[in-house]
Amino acid sequence: MLLDNLYEIKSKEETLAIVELSDENHPVFQAHFPNQPILPGFVHFDIIADVFNIEITTIKRAKYLKIAYPSQSLKYERDNNKFKVSCNGEDIATFSL
Repeated sequence: MLLDNLYEIKSKEETLAIVELSDENHPVFQAHFPNQPILPGFVHFDIIADVFNIEITTIKRAKYLKIAYPSQSLKYERDNNKFKVSCNGEDIATFSL
């Protein structure tokens, strides 16, 4: 429900997925900071679980480097239980599960 219409998968492989986020009118962007729509950091885990069809039981490390905004295309890369999120060649976040 939280993810409904939040993003569209543009391409997907076993270890790589590119998703395009919806616009700022999606409820996720409305809830975090009024008048500053950003993707809440925890939502990356929901996207990873959904796109790579995995169950996340433990988060060992989460490092947020940049903010993800509405309408951006995000690249999710997987290397076993490590994930990197980037946009336009710049790292957004890294996670170890």
